[in-house]
Amino acid sequence: MSVAEPVAAVDFDQMPTLGDIPRYHARERPSATALVFEGRETDFATFERRTNQAANALIAQGVRKGQRIAYVGKNSDHYFELLFGAAKMGAVMTPIGWRLAPPEMAYILGDSGAPVVFIGPEVMDQAPAILEGLDPAPAVIAMEAANAGGASVYEAWRDAAPDTDPGVVIAPSDVAVQLYTSGTTGRPKGAMLSHDNILSGRRRSAEANMPWNSWGPDDVSLVAMPVGHIGGTGWGIVGLYNGAKGVVAREFDPFKVLDFIEGERISKMFMVPAALQIVVRQPRAREVDFSRLKYILYGASPIPLDLLRECMEVFGCGFCQQYGMTETCGTIVYLPPEDHDPAGNARMRAAGLPMPGVELKIIDEAGASLPANTVGEVAIRSSSNMAGYWRLPEATAATVGADGWLRSGDAGYLDEAGYLFIHDRVKDMIISGAENIYPAEVESAVYGHPDVAEVAVIGVPDDTWGEAVKAVVALKPGATPDPAGIIAFARTRIAAFKAPKTVDFIEALPRNASGKILRRELREPYWAGRARRVN
Repeated sequence: MSVAEPVAAVDFDQMPTLGDIPRYHARERPSATALVFEGRETDFATFERRTNQAANALIAQGVRKGQRIAYVGKNSDHYFELLFGAAKMGAVMTPIGWRLAPPEMAYILGDSGAPVVFIGPEVMDQAPAILEGLDPAPAVIAMEAANAGGASVYEAWRDAAPDTDPGVVIAPSDVAVQLYTSGTTGRPKGAMLSHDNILSGRRRSAEANMPWNSWGPDDVSLVAMPVGHIGGTGWGIVGLYNGAKGVVAREFDPFKVLDFIEGERISKMFMVPAALQIVVRQPRAREVDFSRLKYILYGASPIPLDLLRECMEVFGCGFCQQYGMTETCGTIVYLPPEDHDPAGNARMRAAGLPMPGVELKIIDEAGASLPANTVGEVAIRSSSNMAGYWRLPEATAATVGADGWLRSGDAGYLDEAGYLFIHDRVKDMIISGAENIYPAEVESAVYGHPDVAEVAVIGVPDDTWGEAVKAVVALKPGATPDPAGIIAFARTRIAAFKAPKTVDFIEALPRNASGKILRRELREPYWAGRARRVN
């Protein structure tokens, strides 16, 4: 297979929906490689046929246009076949993080109403616990034969269907992907992302002639972030949209990342700073040939200057910070490579500049715009703003106004040059290793412990993961402090990455006159001396 066929510039006009992406590239460069996964290489012509098969198999399964289908598993090329196949027949892909606890997965499955769930081998042994209590229970398709039990296996399921285009009319405004975000009330919300939400901003940025975001037929992308997040699914879509070869890593493994960079000649990749730190600290990192690596895009948190210096020295490529949310289909602000100075500069503290087509403003509690260098809530207006939260009209209205401005929940300011600086969070969200964690979720899990009278959960600085989850607990009279027991209890109810890493004990939680916990007062000692209250 050729990976570098001479081709004309990509015609984005021919790809208004996700399903048009394999159609277009199968016409224009059929033998070029679309995806590579663990020795399996798929060219665009084959990708087109298999996405047709996935679409027709979903129709044969009884899935209707507008219904959700669920995927629970690690990264796979077959996930992208399903994603684009669903897009062709009008189903909405709903990937679920494989690291979640079974009760969390079950909630998302039930809330989405998915009639079929595709489960990876690493999660199949949890399937009974995930499906328990769901009525009706969704049909189960095993992504791989290993550990499939009695379930149908994806390849056989797919290959039983014809490879002709299903011919379903799909509008750019139709919802294509539903990603669940951690919830302020303890329940995750399904952010609905339309075809136009996902593709319009990426088209504008591709046409803006920014070198770090320019793609050619010889580019090779590494998809290493989990597809249960916009960072994994979105990054995979970007490469395919631009006709680049995508190397899919089953999961993030710092040793394998180095092998991918060298063996697959990766030219672009997206990672979180915590992952970069692990990769660059591997002893072999200084022996790898990085000559093909052009740019590393990173997000979820800023990069410490010392780590940036180390990465620039070792990788020898350009760096571009990305700021965004699930609700904005990922990146809406970028800090360009030229602002990344190993000597340090004022702009290194910024999230960056708005992407093409993105409007930013800083607002007060009433929604009024604030002047430059004044801290308020960051508001965003762009075609990438989500269609809304699934079956939550009140939450949607509270986040996206009738005028199209989306309230981010982040506190920050814009300087005179239009650079966005993040200062704090209006919401209580914690970001640890690129995972969004809301205190309410963790507090709900901890409250059930028999010794806990009340609990508040906060994020504290962590040099590796950005922030770490800490529970501040007031015990019931006579109870003995047992931090390990509380942490273990929480892990039975929520994913391990959400559970507290540490527990502090206090006589009573600080509250204001109306009884609201003064979370900022609890956080202050841990963030004292830092310019920002987020990592």
